[in-house]
Amino acid sequence: MFYFLLRRFSLMVVVLLLVSIIIFSLLNILPGDPAMLILGQESSPEALEALREKMGLNDPLPVQYLHWLTDSLQGDFGKSLRDNNDVTAILLKKVPITIQLAFMSFAIAVLIAVPAAIISATRKGTSLDYLSTFFSLSGVSFPPFWLGILLILIFSVGLGWLPPSGFVSLAENPVRSVLLMLMPALALGIRLAAELTRMLRSSLLEVLQSDYIRTGYAKGLMERAVVFKHALRNSLIPVITISGLQFATLIGGVVIIETIFSIPGIGQLVYSAILARDFPVVQGAVMMMAFSVVIINFMVDITYSILDPRIKVGGER
Repeated sequence: MFYFLLRRFSLMVVVLLLVSIIIFSLLNILPGDPAMLILGQESSPEALEALREKMGLNDPLPVQYLHWLTDSLQGDFGKSLRDNNDVTAILLKKVPITIQLAFMSFAIAVLIAVPAAIISATRKGTSLDYLSTFFSLSGVSFPPFWLGILLILIFSVGLGWLPPSGFVSLAENPVRSVLLMLMPALALGIRLAAELTRMLRSSLLEVLQSDYIRTGYAKGLMERAVVFKHALRNSLIPVITISGLQFATLIGGVVIIETIFSIPGIGQLVYSAILARDFPVVQGAVMMMAFSVVIINFMVDITYSILDPRIKVGGER
């Protein structure tokens, strides 16, 4: 276990280092002068040059990167170029909002995918199976932003059941918060549910043809016991990989959905920071997203060994 954790930790460090180099390089080759963004276009050349020198923008890029990396390792992502607020404090305010959206989306996906996949796999060739297959194919075909706009037109403009956009924290008003998050969570969760349904159905069909499943039926076990106690657990191994990656994608890929529904999370923050050329905010947000992805992948690896004792964390069987 120790060597496995050490190996995974080393890989995480390498991945985060590569991400930091890529994001720092890409942002610094984009057009735009941070000094002019702060002082305005009417500022004098002398003031611009003095600010560039103070911010270290005149240093070579490798030197700028090392300074930024050193500060980032200490939890300091710098100051926002727009309002001079601490980037770390800004991110800490936005992260819970995006996590709430991601968890609601993932919960909706699981609540839809697991029953649909079980019914489809155990009733293969029936109308229920065809309906589940149609949902899987159509769900992955519709982009989340299109689903989001469609949900607004139906449930807000047409029926008036749900508020179209906005955000209220759970602490302030739990009911209002859930209602505001329901449509964006559905827009993200339906696509994820379609992918999970297809994957879990295929995995269940393969497991249901195994010898130990036939032995369970031969012993007189009820179908519910065979499916839920034996087949479903062994079918989750490949599904967990997709679930972990998709949950990480939810956290890092909510830019468009948060913008459509006016949710002040990480996604909307990144979008507005890119438009404003607020490089410290973009760098800090991307690094936080990358960190969440590698942590989730690490948790997926650990979950493998819990679900299937034959899988050892050291890679031996």
